[in-house]
Amino acid sequence: MGNLRNKVQLIGNVGQDPVITDFENGKRMARVNLATNEHYRNGKGEQVTNTEWHTLIAWGKLVDIIEGFVSKGKKIAVEGKLTHRSYEDKEGNKRYVSEVVVNEILLLGGTTNEE
Repeated sequence: MGNLRNKVQLIGNVGQDPVITDFENGKRMARVNLATNEHYRNGKGEQVTNTEWHTLIAWGKLVDIIEGFVSKGKKIAVEGKLTHRSYEDKEGNKRYVSEVVVNEILLLGGTTNEE
């Protein structure tokens, strides 16, 4: 267990078209919202779907892949690491954000209708 590390793997559907940001220094970033669904039966035997939303951040050549091939509704698999940061909003309140910084992406095709 000496090789423990921060690793996240997710498979889900893109919630909206990616947002691409170009910085002055030439770096590019993609921000993607990903929905993952968990299906189970509750105590009454009813089918329940629990949807979790994840913010994905990608840099470098992954941005080109996301820009060219990822759009709302597409099913993708990603691997990356979980990061946390904080900032102050316009009212001076401290806000906390958790994001997955993507290292790998796999385009699975399909849309939310094909689940």
